[in-house]
Amino acid sequence: MTTSPAADRVPVTVLTGFLGSGKTTLLNRILTEQHGKRIAVIENEFGEVGVDQELVIGAEEEIFEMNNGCICCTVRGDLIRILSNLLKRKDRFDYILIETTGLADPGPVAQTFYMDAELAARTRLDAIVTLVDAKHISQHLDESPEAQEQIAFADVVLLNKVDLVGDPELVALETRIRAMNANARVHRTQDAALPLDHILNVGGFSLDRALDVDPRFMEPEYPFEWAGAYALGAGDYELVLQPGPDDPTMDVALVACEAPTVEGLERSLKRAEAIFAERNRVPPYDGRGIAHDRLTRLPIEAAEMRYPLSAPAGGVFALFTEHHPSEFALNVRGNGGGPVAPGAAREFKPPHEHDDAVTSVGITTPGDLDVKRFNAWLGDLLRTQGPDIFRMKGVLSIKDHPERFVFQGVHMLFDGRPDRPWRREPRKNTLIFIGRNLDRAALNDGFRACLA
Repeated sequence: MTTSPAADRVPVTVLTGFLGSGKTTLLNRILTEQHGKRIAVIENEFGEVGVDQELVIGAEEEIFEMNNGCICCTVRGDLIRILSNLLKRKDRFDYILIETTGLADPGPVAQTFYMDAELAARTRLDAIVTLVDAKHISQHLDESPEAQEQIAFADVVLLNKVDLVGDPELVALETRIRAMNANARVHRTQDAALPLDHILNVGGFSLDRALDVDPRFMEPEYPFEWAGAYALGAGDYELVLQPGPDDPTMDVALVACEAPTVEGLERSLKRAEAIFAERNRVPPYDGRGIAHDRLTRLPIEAAEMRYPLSAPAGGVFALFTEHHPSEFALNVRGNGGGPVAPGAAREFKPPHEHDDAVTSVGITTPGDLDVKRFNAWLGDLLRTQGPDIFRMKGVLSIKDHPERFVFQGVHMLFDGRPDRPWRREPRKNTLIFIGRNLDRAALNDGFRACLA
């Protein structure tokens, strides 16, 4: 497919930033200010219940919301589908704005506009805009690869909430940001207030710079990290592993290969992907070794583990492994115990992974809240668990109040305000907590105890 000139392609802005950085606040500004621009918005949430669209106020633009996954991982197919449908109505908008979850790596999102032929021909990635919470980002930069990647890939950085920290802290944080990304334009903001021309249609994204940040940017992600092509004569062979740094198991697949070459490995890729797609249904290891043409999950429980390979008649096979062999001292041995080197090997870009310790708890329930009980419960929750609550937001129904009450919080900071009247809309409470060490039962019980 031939790519159209840049002027004929729809500019796309990716809005990203760690949990609580101010993306929804900026989105409200973009959608409600009188700027004369027609913007289509795609939102993505990390969590069980969707509340972001409820928090966007007074927006006349059409908003598309994706839930139950991260835009950089499990729902990227949904993103392509929504964009493709949007482009059928190109006459209704001039810009596309994609708001990612606070846990998204923007790299795979940006990659979508180069890897999908239709999107490459009809859209252009204009810029990645990253919001940074000046008050709290230092708590996450050292331990969250997502926060680091969001800054590293940014074309524009909004150093937001500058009113909550002093100038020395701002200078130190800006210095750190520029050390991570010297090319990004950095703007200091309060309440994400910034002229729209600093965000939309800025022509900031550079593929060359993205490749500098991640040399494997244009490579697709695979569910495995390595493959080797082995020409095995008739005989007995085994795969030898030692314990790795983290994972106590290793998923492997042995598939037919046309030749012990890189080209042979390439032609085995589709079959290997199909086998690894069954990861959620892999049975426990049965002790019979590594079978041909199916996924095997190998337990690594001792200093050295040996697993038979099912290739008694010989032939050429491709061995695909979940992790890189160097992490587990992986090697193939046979015919007297000597090592067998692969005729060709290749490394693959592994899938993006989130911190499994970060989870979400969503609550949706009808009824009105007793405001005194709710304030007491929330105050105690923030005092005792504030550091572990990265983000909370929602829409509440307060007894004897005709308006919806919307709130947002980051760690121990909480902000809430009355919104539009409920009118004929059923009164209900919808909220979500995102963080570490969240006790689902305690959060549900505590909240429901606040109902009038």
